[in-house]
Amino acid sequence: MKKTALVLGAGGFIGGHLVKRLKRDGMQVRGVDLKHNEFSKSPADEFVIADLREQSAVRAVIDQRFDEVYQLAADMGGAGYIFTGENDADIMHNSALINLNVLDACRQKGVGRIFYSSSACMYPEHNQLDPDNPNCEESSAYPANPDSEYGWEKLFSERLYLAYARNYGMDCHIARYHNIFGPEGTWTGGKEKAPAALCRKVAETPDGGRIQVWGDGLQTRSFLFIDECIEGTIRLLRSNFAGPVNIGSTEMISINDLARMIIGLSGKRIEIENVNGFQGVRGRNSDNRLIRQALGWAPSQPLKAGIAKTLKWIDERVHEHAFA
Repeated sequence: MKKTALVLGAGGFIGGHLVKRLKRDGMQVRGVDLKHNEFSKSPADEFVIADLREQSAVRAVIDQRFDEVYQLAADMGGAGYIFTGENDADIMHNSALINLNVLDACRQKGVGRIFYSSSACMYPEHNQLDPDNPNCEESSAYPANPDSEYGWEKLFSERLYLAYARNYGMDCHIARYHNIFGPEGTWTGGKEKAPAALCRKVAETPDGGRIQVWGDGLQTRSFLFIDECIEGTIRLLRSNFAGPVNIGSTEMISINDLARMIIGLSGKRIEIENVNGFQGVRGRNSDNRLIRQALGWAPSQPLKAGIAKTLKWIDERVHEHAFA
């Protein structure tokens, strides 16, 4: 009999890719989200449109004991969504409510293994002020001081999953994602993250033009390609290690250098103009010592390889829109 998986947030970027991988692995998959996938049809055996903020909706989709549950559903976006302050109440309320509902329904049905996607945004702001030497070691999370309410909610929900594991003997696994990117991710509209936003700007800009980069461009990040993220996620869920643990890349790059990489891949001559904009912490980079020790795993491909695939995909979308 096929093993069963439930993917919550299956209509999103990471959830969509996860469903495809689980189906390739031969699992019976139920996907749940507020919306269908934007860029391709989900191969899930069953795709349920449901609002996970509603307790009755959650109980309806968690109506059996799944072998694996992946909880990716959240109210989120890039810097233009998280750091304005205008969405704070929605972000905290919606995501916390989803996690409260999901955990309780899983407990009642005796669900096997649960994966929860936290975020590097929960790390203290004071450890990420130096763009050349940020500290994102898992143990540095406390004393807590995230730079956004999104990060505070992630921290609360991590503790919620750990408490359910402790009190009810549930098998919970927590990853702190670091800037996941790739094809079929949001690339326009305000919720896109830096790699997609910069790929879009370069794709839309003619040879000899210029693109705007938020901030001075010296802020640093690491970015993890979607295929690597899915591999790390599945390995973590199927391991005996609970986490929280980073799933990210250690290849740190400044935002200006990321823009230059994308421009180079495009073959165009484009200038960078740094402008005021939301930029989050000054530096962030995944610390992969714990995941390497616990799972014997680390990302395998360089940033440039994933960026090339993402630029190609976004460039095709841009030109489709231009001729639509």
